[in-house]
This record gives sequence, C-alpha cells and structure tokens, in this order.
Amino acid sequence: QVQLVESGGGLVQPGGSLRLSCAASGMIISGKIMYWYRQAPGKERESVAAITATGYTYYADSVKGRFTISRDNAKNTVYLQMNSLKPEDTAVYYCHTAANSVDYWGKGTLVTVST
Repeated sequence: QVQLVESGGGLVQPGGSLRLSCAASGMIISGKIMYWYRQAPGKERESVAAITATGYTYYADSVKGRFTISRDNAKNTVYLQMNSLKPEDTAVYYCHTAANSVDYWGKGTLVTVST
C-alpha cells in the first residue's frame, strides 16, 4: 500500500522558515517526479514545486527564491524548505506523485503564517 505522509507544518511568524517532509512508503520514489501542492482556505489546490528524478526543479512564481524542493532517495523522502514565509503562504501543503497512471496524495500538513 502506497502512502505519502507529510510533516513539519505549524504556526510561524511572517519572515520565518519551516521545512516540510514527505515520507513515502510502499513505493520507491527515486525514479519519480515528486510534487508539493497547497490549498489555502476557499481556494483551489495549486502546484508549488516539483522535482524530477534527475533533480530538475520547478517552482510556482509566487514561491521562487523563497522555497526549495529537494529529495533524499536513500530515505525515500522529499522536502520543501520554506523561507521568508508570508501570510499568503498559509495553506495545507500536500505531497503528490503518480505511478502506473495512479495519483497518490498525502493527507497534508497545515502551515499557518501569522503574528
């Protein structure tokens, strides 16, 4: 059974940092593109960042220069380092990948940026 489990969310002040983790089980992520999405209250889910098997990265314009996606294939884990956080980054952050035409999502981790 494939599972993606996010962790690392929490409450942080504007300008602060958080590091999210996505631990995969039931699948080997080394050959897969891994994604981070987020969904803010009342808004649609949006893509935040992605990393290919070879390490190529993609970022949404809203997070470029502030967020960094990385992967540790030995730990079967993907990370999202978030710096200079803004209130508009408040959302539930989800890890996502696909295998054999099946989409897999974690349950998400809540990030709240507020004073």
